[in-house]
Amino acid sequence: MSFLSWAALAIAALVIAPVAAHLLRRRPPREQPFAAVALVPVSPAVTRRRTALEDRALFGLRTLSVLALALLGATPFITCSRLSIARRSGASVALAVVLDDSLSMRAAMPDEPGTSRFARARQAAEELVAGLEPGDAVALVLAGSPPRVALAATTNLRSAAAALAAVEPSDRATDLEGALLMAQEMLRDLSHIDKRVVLLSDRADGRPDDRPLDVAAGLALWAPLEELVGDALDCALRRADRLGARVTVEVVCGPGSPPERRRVALRAAGSEEPLVTGEVALPGGRGEVALALPPEAELEGVALRAVLEERDAVAEDDVAPVASAPAELGVAILDDAAESRVATGGAPPVEQAFAALEAGVHVQPLSAAPERASELAPYGILVADDVPGFTPESRRELAGWVERGGVLLLALGPQAAAAPLGAGFAPMLPALVRYRPTKSKGVGRDDTELFGPHAQSLADLRAEARVELDLGDTGDGEAPEVLVTWDDGAPLLLRHRMVRGSVFILTLPLGTAHSDLALRPGFLALLQHLVDTARSLGGVGRTEVGATWSFDGVRELVVTQAEVVPAAAPLAVTGEPPRLRVTPPRIGRYLLWLDGQRAERLAAPARSEADLRPRKLAREAGHSDLGGGEATIDISSYIALGLLALLAGELGLRALSQRERARARAPRATT
Repeated sequence: MSFLSWAALAIAALVIAPVAAHLLRRRPPREQPFAAVALVPVSPAVTRRRTALEDRALFGLRTLSVLALALLGATPFITCSRLSIARRSGASVALAVVLDDSLSMRAAMPDEPGTSRFARARQAAEELVAGLEPGDAVALVLAGSPPRVALAATTNLRSAAAALAAVEPSDRATDLEGALLMAQEMLRDLSHIDKRVVLLSDRADGRPDDRPLDVAAGLALWAPLEELVGDALDCALRRADRLGARVTVEVVCGPGSPPERRRVALRAAGSEEPLVTGEVALPGGRGEVALALPPEAELEGVALRAVLEERDAVAEDDVAPVASAPAELGVAILDDAAESRVATGGAPPVEQAFAALEAGVHVQPLSAAPERASELAPYGILVADDVPGFTPESRRELAGWVERGGVLLLALGPQAAAAPLGAGFAPMLPALVRYRPTKSKGVGRDDTELFGPHAQSLADLRAEARVELDLGDTGDGEAPEVLVTWDDGAPLLLRHRMVRGSVFILTLPLGTAHSDLALRPGFLALLQHLVDTARSLGGVGRTEVGATWSFDGVRELVVTQAEVVPAAAPLAVTGEPPRLRVTPPRIGRYLLWLDGQRAERLAAPARSEADLRPRKLAREAGHSDLGGGEATIDISSYIALGLLALLAGELGLRALSQRERARARAPRATT
């Protein structure tokens, strides 16, 4: 509160005046008629009654009057306000509210330790919706990655209030640009002239130095809650992997002034007693520590969790479940070293491309095709670049590995077309492979879904020849699906689903001697698609929160979060069998039942969420003519009426008191 508010309330100190007046009040002693007193000489001493509060009812009224007077004086300076929009000429408004439900929004407000940033942002959104009028339209977009539409544009304000009440905080990363684009799309087709995007976020998306956030021309961006924005220190547990009796823990901290060390403890699920503790050094804001489990501890089948002992801005990322084995995605690459080498030296282009993705994969080159299941077990992806077919033993093991959830990329070239007798690709690819010259230049214009914005980079692949496929019977009644075509309509990329796994067929080899496909940004998009597919199919146990898990070939899927008290409800499953999807919203361990078979996945926080530095806004986003706080409580009139009632009561009590005293002083008749 301001100085004027405190000064007005200081009037309440005058309540001591009625107390002093009643205590200092002196009255003559009450006379009682006694006949024998007439025989006693008059004494000059005067007796006085002990000072005490009298007329307690009158004293209470006077005290209440002073307090009411103080409250009346402070009322103009103390108001409860709510967020409201400023209307232009009284016209109706179309609002798209972007509510940030990411992990950074779980940080506490600086002046309200018990209130999170998300709680304040949702309260502001509710205030905005409550202040809308009939004819106004409102939409709700959630800015946690990936952005989601919680409510399409509607004039039904009750639906908007219900949608806001259902929104819960999550541990996702932040995607403000994507959420703002989605909000603009929702406002585009509305007939309202006044269209605004309201951003309720701390703007901590891990990109504080990027270009300022803004919206397209014709729309107004308003970010009213500046109190949400603030730089704070946060450290997060990115991963905890157990191998034997040792657990490796990775800690990352946001920029600024990270601590030199943080204490880490390992605890059994459901217990607060640490099994072992240690310190992790954080040079540059990142560090790892290996903790040895005590040999006397009975830990077979016990779920473990790593905990950061010192609290920081966000408590939810200070706990991480321990994976029973390193959860990196294994990628095996089988190619001809002579064909895949680079003239400038270094690793083959495929290995360099996986390294450039920074997708948390472990790449392992292979010299020969695996012929045993144990050789394929560590891998979620196998890239076979222009191999001259597989032996029957290799094909049998590869088919079983794919059916259990593996992802195989067959890049076909001249050696694949010249496979020796007995070698082939069935049942992964039951087709006749021919390598022929081509006049096609690149990807067709309509094939942009898989490559996204990088599809344009594949318009000219500079390939002199390509593979043509004569597809036969796959044996399971399902032909390979064409995902991407050349500009003449011939298949460039196909997918063959085999139970839970997938085989991707590329009709172009990856060697730079045949084309420059492996050097294009679109190729990185293809590899990222393979990584996402392998992770969703079970090739790895850990992904970032918000990454969608896809399950092909599964008809019944149940996913629940483990170690939650009370037991969490199953996650919502989207899609239709045999392609089901689910998105984990929180950090932690998840239990999956795939057609009755139990599996386990982990969801980890995004590193960018530890960076709480805010991103800049366009200069116009804070203009006061878009809206602001509006006073909603003014009770001065009621206090004034109450004060008048107290004064009237005091006058009445004084009149009654005087009558009682006059009656007491009147002489009494004697007998």
